[in-house]
Amino acid sequence: MAQRLINKDFYEAILHFVEDDEAQEYYYKVMDTETGRVDRNGKKETVRDQILRGYALLFCEDMDLSAGQKAGLDEVAATADRLYIGSMGYDPQHWYRMQHHFPVIDEDNYDRFAALVIADMNAGPLRDAAVNGGDTLVVGEPDPLYMTAEQRKNQKVRSINLNEEGGLL
Repeated sequence: MAQRLINKDFYEAILHFVEDDEAQEYYYKVMDTETGRVDRNGKKETVRDQILRGYALLFCEDMDLSAGQKAGLDEVAATADRLYIGSMGYDPQHWYRMQHHFPVIDEDNYDRFAALVIADMNAGPLRDAAVNGGDTLVVGEPDPLYMTAEQRKNQKVRSINLNEEGGLL
């Protein structure tokens, strides 16, 4: 069920969240939708849980989260500055969170930022760019703005690629 909900409409709702009340309603409706799964504690899983778990798996591997754990505010905030589109760069065209106008990642928007990344990889331009143009979302080192030129030159990066069949979740 969640796979079909993380679609182009959901992606567009996140993009227009700030200025459109209907987009906000749709976003919350999707995020609070139950997936039909139950977690270890017997709590019904929601799309929000699934997105935060997927975000943790893809982008928080050095955060010491246990397998299946969801990314929280601290993990999303710590990794948001490490996501680049296509190649490393410090301008809004390459820096993912700035391109999408998330100057601050906080309690009010960390799950929306994670949802934007996952929705973009599943049904947005990032997916189209990966499938058709070979552009990917690149994960860089922590705190790239505070790196020396030598550290930036030697940083390790990895790409997240999608197959043509489906998305991430």
